[in-house]
Amino acid sequence: MSSRNTTEVQTFSPKVEYVLLLDKLREDFNKRFSQNVPSPTTGLEKYIIKATLGAGSFGKVQLVKDKDSNNYYASKQLSKDQIVKTKQIGHVMSEKMVLKSIQFPTVVHLVASYKDTDSLYLILPLISGGELFTYHRKVRKFSEKQARFYAGQVFLALEYLHHCSLLYRDLKPENIMLDRNGYIKVTDFGFAKRVETRTMTLCGTPEYLPPEIIKSKPYGTSVDWWAFGILIFEFVAGHSPFSGSNRDVMAMYSKICDGDYKMPSSFSHALRHLVDNLLQVDLSKRYGNLINGNKDIKDHEWFKELDWIPLLNQQLRAPYVPNISSPEDISNFDKLPESKPREKAKVMRHEEAFADF
Repeated sequence: MSSRNTTEVQTFSPKVEYVLLLDKLREDFNKRFSQNVPSPTTGLEKYIIKATLGAGSFGKVQLVKDKDSNNYYASKQLSKDQIVKTKQIGHVMSEKMVLKSIQFPTVVHLVASYKDTDSLYLILPLISGGELFTYHRKVRKFSEKQARFYAGQVFLALEYLHHCSLLYRDLKPENIMLDRNGYIKVTDFGFAKRVETRTMTLCGTPEYLPPEIIKSKPYGTSVDWWAFGILIFEFVAGHSPFSGSNRDVMAMYSKICDGDYKMPSSFSHALRHLVDNLLQVDLSKRYGNLINGNKDIKDHEWFKELDWIPLLNQQLRAPYVPNISSPEDISNFDKLPESKPREKAKVMRHEEAFADF
């Protein structure tokens, strides 16, 4: 079975050099990434489907309960037909490999994977606080203190992923979940890719795309730091810097490539400086891409009040804690109608294409 236990990452000690811990986590990642066991063809036989948490073009995410352990999980179901039709086999295979290999407090990981005649299933921890996007939309804007709390955790996730030679490439509030303690988990690794040097794939969300992807230039970790700048801006402003042009995508791309956006006057000097240096069109000036690497971001004045190790260990008070009454409480997710289960195909669909899944 392609699975692994769900024990949490060890508590990080400030007495140990953090980079040594990252090196150990990268070593663990590499071991897991080099090994792949194809998933059982049993589908969700050992789970009870309780509710639908989300739906997309490839399938849906469901709340499921393990019949043996009574533990609750999120099952991401993907349609083989749809994956083949949209030529996303490589992305799906990569997502499974990345999810089964990563293990870090601020990212989700793979609990188990299965397949049946017409679907693939990724079993993930249940992050029951819902999307950060939903909460952000409700309050409209975060204070800088609140934005720093969430952004700091996203930074730690990107730092870890980059240390494992992974590009994330789809950072946005919709891909950040809130756990029951009010801390975050970065999810959805469909666009994640292991890259040792540079790549040129066009992917991502239009408002978050950096100039180098739009211009089809080779890129590395710089793309995630651009998106990080967009994310922080959106947290505090209530909208992304280029959202005013999103009805005309080409016009928006032109503004992105020119770095043409307006900085809100309400931003503190430190926040303005950080965002300005993250949203640098010139890669030789963009924070995260300079000689000091991500230290220019981590040591920035805007983050100086943040205690990184206590943040990683969930020892700081979260600005908002979701109300969750039970494992089956899905009130933090948008209510979706339950569709009737489709009749399964009688023969294995696209067996060769997904043999290694």
